[in-house]
Amino acid sequence: MLEKAVVYDKNGLLEAEINKALEYLREFRTKYPFAENPQIIETLKPNDIFKYNPNQVGPFFHYLEYYLKPLGHLTIYGSHVYENIRNQIEDFKELLHVVVEKKKSLAQKIDAPWDTIKGLGGDEHIAKKIIFCFNYESNKVLPIFKTSDLRYFVIKVVNRPSHEQYYSHGAEYEYLTSELLKTKDEHASTKKWEITHFARFLYNNYPPPRDENPREFTRENKIKNEITNEQLELQEVMRLLGELQKQGLMSGLEVRDNRTLWTQQPQEREALIQKFKELLRK
Repeated sequence: MLEKAVVYDKNGLLEAEINKALEYLREFRTKYPFAENPQIIETLKPNDIFKYNPNQVGPFFHYLEYYLKPLGHLTIYGSHVYENIRNQIEDFKELLHVVVEKKKSLAQKIDAPWDTIKGLGGDEHIAKKIIFCFNYESNKVLPIFKTSDLRYFVIKVVNRPSHEQYYSHGAEYEYLTSELLKTKDEHASTKKWEITHFARFLYNNYPPPRDENPREFTRENKIKNEITNEQLELQEVMRLLGELQKQGLMSGLEVRDNRTLWTQQPQEREALIQKFKELLRK
């Protein structure tokens, strides 16, 4: 690894590309200062996520997917995940609170209930980039969003590969990340590198095998990504609550309380939906 590191990016072009993206990251964090003031998360609007007429990605994800692409690429097929997040924006806000919680570990942030919103579960690539962007300065994250890539890099460059059993997906992700960061800091030639520069070095010099078709899913993944009737009902509830809030008929706190009530009391769900619809008809 050290021989490759000494000659890597001699012309500084990659470093310049990353530095430009880091400027955009600072701009993004200024526009959405959730880590500095978590209460501002409550001001996030549906149009920040996804806009209708015409359909287009809102600024929050436009930054993550386009301006911040050099800090970790996301492959997203279509806009359905953004629409799902828009329809469940209160759930998304709760997840953002977990993301910026200083006392929570990287494992806890990865293991948050991202699969509450269809498209954010599975290997949580989108969730991991959000976590990376809001925890960049912690020096405990890497812009490597596929867990299988982390495993591959650990085998290739870490002198202490582990075959431990992990109690959760997040625990494995945190351990593998920490092993790579330790290896980075053990060598003078890589210790000074910015973390994205190190991640790009790994991808460029130890490209993981890509035999699988990204559009093909195992039976297990299909089950994980199938939307349930309960998720469909929750999306409808969040759409109704969002419209009530938009019209000034319900506060953000009332939206959250009603969402919790719907989740915790299944026997009351039908009555609650009727109540929300009647409020909108008034």
